Amino acid sequence: MKGLPGIAALFLALSANSAPFAVQVGEARIGLDAPPGFADTVFTGSPRLQELGEALTSASNRILLFAVSDADMRRFTLGDPLELRRYMIVVTPRGTERSRMTESAFKLFVGEALRGLGELPAASDFAKYLDSRPAGAVSVLAELRREREAVSVLQGVRSKGSGFFARSQYLLSTNTLMLLRGKALSLSVYTQYDDAADLEWIRVTTARWIEELKRLNPR
Repeated sequence: MKGLPGIAALFLALSANSAPFAVQVGEARIGLDAPPGFADTVFTGSPRLQELGEALTSASNRILLFAVSDADMRRFTLGDPLELRRYMIVVTPRGTERSRMTESAFKLFVGEALRGLGELPAASDFAKYLDSRPAGAVSVLAELRREREAVSVLQGVRSKGSGFFARSQYLLSTNTLMLLRGKALSLSVYTQYDDAADLEWIRVTTARWIEELKRLNPR
């Protein structure tokens, strides 16, 4: 029982850090915030959470935000296993941090990042489509947004039965590339895919997150 006040204080601190915050990327300060119901983990300094975030991106990227659900954050403070049904990450390429990216350079960056994803499937039954693909192969499913400074696609993969989504047969993710204050950011949202509600959730959450980050980082 003596440890409970400390745990409660830690959780309150974690909750407080769910408010918008700024990160330095080169000369620019970028405003970030996790969507409602999620908390950033980077500030905790936990090697375990750091390793989880690093597993989602290349070593050539710097993690600016790695967020898990509030429920998973509570599990973390209590030392319980994380469920990791939904999570998200924001990264920026280390190689471009010190330079200001133009719109034309961002267009090239997007083309390079999305090259090799393949054609969009004609089928609207994404589960059936993923069943036709090799397990573990990431497939582009739909284009969600294409603007001068924001491009977003929906992706899916059929589980190999291990890793982040061992409890679900499918995983959905959105990959969003944004140009904010002259810096390229990559946003990824993940959810296990069990029914149509998961598909609706990731579409809506991604769209709202894009708009919130644009609001926090006006041109």
